[in-house]
Amino acid sequence: MKHDEEAWRIEHIVLKALSDETFRQQLLSDPATSLRAQGVPIPQGVEVRILEDTENVRYLVLPVKPPSEELMEEQLRKYGRPG
Repeated sequence: MKHDEEAWRIEHIVLKALSDETFRQQLLSDPATSLRAQGVPIPQGVEVRILEDTENVRYLVLPVKPPSEELMEEQLRKYGRPG
């Protein structure tokens, strides 16, 4: 699945969780199964955790570090350096 398509699916899932309490509870209780049912590929053996922001707590998820610094430099060039 392409990154853009996966991002679109995740956005759709978040919106569905905000408007459908039953789906939200399923997503919180069994995230991998819920995501697979929505077409997001989750490999067997991969654990998925859902973190829910509150009024006083916000989460920032850092992705897995790329295997090489060269890839990281390429991404920084593509998306620009902050600052």
